[in-house]
Amino acid sequence: MPSMNRFAIFVLLMIAIALPVVAQSTPNAAQPEASPKPAAKDDISGMYSFLKDGEFVQINQEEGGTITGFVSRFGDDESDKKTFLDQFFSKASFKGNTLTFATKVIHGTWYEFTGEVQQVAGKKPSDEGFRLIKGKLTRHKPDAKGKDSADSREIEMKSFPADVDEDQ
Repeated sequence: MPSMNRFAIFVLLMIAIALPVVAQSTPNAAQPEASPKPAAKDDISGMYSFLKDGEFVQINQEEGGTITGFVSRFGDDESDKKTFLDQFFSKASFKGNTLTFATKVIHGTWYEFTGEVQQVAGKKPSDEGFRLIKGKLTRHKPDAKGKDSADSREIEMKSFPADVDEDQ
């Protein structure tokens, strides 16, 4: 009889060890599954031209559709001319084909953008301008009295050629 008790204790111990592992690997119906990363053809991630040669916008479309990124531009004040400034997005979204973002403030200046993303017919992801983002860019900068001065214009940002596998 003592060996039977040892066996029962051993089995119970194994079950106790295995239960947490099984529970972790079983999907919980109450937790929604993360949205998958968009298919390559729908993913707008990449580098796009900005206002001047050498300036660009980096856009990252994360799993679940979250948009992150930054504007890399030349400073335009005396103190930062010829210096690259990276202004990360403070907020961004991509719904349908509409992209919006606002940057964090650097040296008093920040940008906001709203526009449409288009895929150009006849171009491949490895071509410059495979995607175009056209819309309104507003630059916010304090005036001499420190009050926000907004200046808007229509722009077009072209995608840089993407490194892609030829098999895709």
